[in-house]
Amino acid sequence: MIMGFIDTMRAQGHAVESICRVLREQGCRIAARTYRSWKTSGRAVAARTMTDAQVMDAVRDIAWTLDQHGRRKLTPEGLYGRRKMTACVRRTVIGDASFGAVDRAMRTLGLTGVRRDKGVRTTIPAKDGIRAGDLLDRDFTAPAPNRVWVTDFTYVRTWAGFTYVAFIVDVYAQRIVAWHAATTKQTDLVMIPLRMALWQRGREGHVAEVFEEQLRSLQQPGVASTG
Repeated sequence: MIMGFIDTMRAQGHAVESICRVLREQGCRIAARTYRSWKTSGRAVAARTMTDAQVMDAVRDIAWTLDQHGRRKLTPEGLYGRRKMTACVRRTVIGDASFGAVDRAMRTLGLTGVRRDKGVRTTIPAKDGIRAGDLLDRDFTAPAPNRVWVTDFTYVRTWAGFTYVAFIVDVYAQRIVAWHAATTKQTDLVMIPLRMALWQRGREGHVAEVFEEQLRSLQQPGVASTG
């Protein structure tokens, strides 16, 4: 099928390299030397190559459609994972399509499917099972600014993966005095905004010796936890 297409395009005056480049852009990986080797040796195209091309066409037709303006858009079936897509291809187009062929087609076309994994754990208990004490005794009030700061961090899903964001809030002013984002949950995730908050408060003329002393006592490597 592919070799016949290249032969047809060559008969119309197109160069082999140009034809192969367009095919690669459409997800069909074939090199010009592969075509020439096939032409000179007279060998038939491998059965797997033919099957993969057929499955890829089927997956592409299932995953995308054209809207009323002629623009390509993803169908609901385009969100299928490997197993659902394999079942859909077998049910609608190719009854004996293999899971491996569907997997290769989806990887080539950039389809991953929607995954319903377990949520990200932001609170991980220490190995000894001992949690940090509640220094505030659940009393989130303060008589003046810079007396009580609380911090926590959460995660945000992005195209590049999960991003963790830490915040430090002044209890009295109800103000975020510093924040920091990172791709890991290391101790620096919460230590960096603490240093930023101390620097900012010091620049504004506020004294925070208590926080500075606590910061020095926390200067040790580890993993951040909201525990």
